[in-house]
Amino acid sequence: MSALTWLNGEAFTAFGQHVIWSDMIGNTIGLAALALGWRRSIWTWPAQFLSGLILVAAYASAHLSGGVGKQLLVIGVALWGWRAWQRGRRQAQDGSIAVRFATWRERGLLIGGTALGTAAVGGLFALVPQLSWNPWPDAYIFVGTLAAMVAQARGLVEFWFAWLLVDLVGVPLAFSSGLAFSGFVYVIYLALVAWGMRDWWLRSRTSAATVLEGAAA
Repeated sequence: MSALTWLNGEAFTAFGQHVIWSDMIGNTIGLAALALGWRRSIWTWPAQFLSGLILVAAYASAHLSGGVGKQLLVIGVALWGWRAWQRGRRQAQDGSIAVRFATWRERGLLIGGTALGTAAVGGLFALVPQLSWNPWPDAYIFVGTLAAMVAQARGLVEFWFAWLLVDLVGVPLAFSSGLAFSGFVYVIYLALVAWGMRDWWLRSRTSAATVLEGAAA
């Protein structure tokens, strides 16, 4: 039995939902990655990289090309984010990751890029039905995840808002796609997102106050 066959094999059945190994393991690591991101630990990026590798198999088994593409983006952005946070850690006085709110220009770029990207990817999925059985939600999650990770890599508090919007679509799509464990983990993500959003929000205010004190001195 190959590793790929084992990963896409059934781990257990609960409440009529079949849970496969890749879905369970990949999302468990992804959950740990989000918790590490909340704590501003640089280890969130290696965890996201490993989670993406494993979840490629899960989404491929469900024939969700957008999900596969999303995980490939996770892998690539995780490498970039790791490097960005290494630089950001040096920018914060206490040695942690420097976080802040986005400028209005950055927000506009994130929102506009997400809208245009979703339209482009969704249109592609609709034109080629073999790529995805549910093109528009799949495209939205694909592009929304990229936007969230870019915001996270830049240390923007809006990263949490982006994840929240992705999760609102990701939960029902995961359950309807037969990826029950993904749906369950997305629900837990919502709680972590709420806590992480509060932590980063307070952290950004503390950082801003420190900057103002330094300028006044």
